[in-house]
Amino acid sequence: MRPVRVMIWNEFIHERTDSKIASVYPHGIHHTIAQGIGEYGFQIGTATLEQPEHGLTEEVLRATDVLIWWGHLAHDQVSDEVVTRIQRRVLEGMGLIVLHSGHRSKIFQRLMGTSCDLKWREDAKRELLWVVNPAHPITQGIGEFIDLRPEEMYGEFFDIPAPDELVFISWFEGGEVFRSGCAYTRGLGKIFYFRPGHEAYPTYYHKQILLVIANAVRWAASAHGTAPTFGNTAPFVTF
Repeated sequence: MRPVRVMIWNEFIHERTDSKIASVYPHGIHHTIAQGIGEYGFQIGTATLEQPEHGLTEEVLRATDVLIWWGHLAHDQVSDEVVTRIQRRVLEGMGLIVLHSGHRSKIFQRLMGTSCDLKWREDAKRELLWVVNPAHPITQGIGEFIDLRPEEMYGEFFDIPAPDELVFISWFEGGEVFRSGCAYTRGLGKIFYFRPGHEAYPTYYHKQILLVIANAVRWAASAHGTAPTFGNTAPFVTF
């Protein structure tokens, strides 16, 4: 069997414009994630905002099993044409993993049909990321919870549709809770939103976080059902 083909997309602005963030991710968040999940045997590529077509041409997406998305400052700069292209591939069966502030990306909002807005606070305090669906394959090898510090707070209400499967819930020192691991299907595609990963904190070096992402890649790339047939059709049986 061929390896799962993963494309990691990052707008790659913070790391080039803010020295503090560059000190955490000197080669970009996409590069750190690629290195971190490289040991799991995936075929990995990366793409960034400033590339032609944001590095996500028809050919690239056709050769992608799972797209990982990180964005924050430049959601509005992502081409609507590219968003439509990604949406089409998800509906056809490409997996999509949306990380952290990617909740406000055009592609996640389009697939969810809501604002995907939330509360937030940059206080660099503790987060406990609790497994609430231990039977789900994304939680394999994680244990009961992940202890993260420092992290940014995201709080409810999170304006998303009710997840098909809720995998993680976060608790923060300020008392907030948040649905931090949400799994969906759209068409033949599997989508996973995963909350941790503020750009100023070294979250994407954390072994358990990287394991969750690797598990999510395998889940999102796993076998799909038969593509449905639409439109006018002849009867299957005649009597």
